[in-house]
Amino acid sequence: MDRNRTTRLMLLVLALIVAPLCTAQTSRMVGNGGAKQEPSASPSVDTATVSSGPDYVIGPDDLLIVNVWKEPDLSRSVLVRSDGKITLPLLKDVQASGSTPGQLQATIEKELADFVSKPAVTVIVQEARSHKFNILGEVQKPGSYLLNTPLTVLDALALSGGFREWAKTGSIYILRETSPGNREKISFNYKKVVKGEDKDIQLKAKDTIVVP
Repeated sequence: MDRNRTTRLMLLVLALIVAPLCTAQTSRMVGNGGAKQEPSASPSVDTATVSSGPDYVIGPDDLLIVNVWKEPDLSRSVLVRSDGKITLPLLKDVQASGSTPGQLQATIEKELADFVSKPAVTVIVQEARSHKFNILGEVQKPGSYLLNTPLTVLDALALSGGFREWAKTGSIYILRETSPGNREKISFNYKKVVKGEDKDIQLKAKDTIVVP
């Protein structure tokens, strides 16, 4: 057998081995219509779900998990209504707004004692929806935002998409509720804060940022 024929046979054998591998690889890379398939995205995270601390004050629109030990029929997820109350079996309406999870647990246990022997109750804030802040004026996306993680005014400005062209960034202020019906006005100079000349301000629930 001459050298050229031997070489051709070797190339043919090699092609028979490599071709199936290439085909398999191509089938993984190419989907319908010949488009390359991208890896599947990671599961999204629900930003409204937070691990609320023991000092968290429950409010309207919060979603709670009420678990009564060894009483599955009494355990459930409940939404705090606009009147601040939740509805539970046997107890009907229970005031939840204004209480911490621990305080609400104690209230439910006390009221359930008439129906259940030594009830043990756990209350978890599954979704904190009541703690919000507002941002108004010369920003790209004014509106109401959830305060489900610690945020500062700079964070809020970033969430709102930044300033519009004529925003007076040196005259921003925060309206903060000090007591029911009363608010204080806190000045915020954006230019000084980003230069490090003033401190950023930690937001509280019900704060309103005004960008004139």
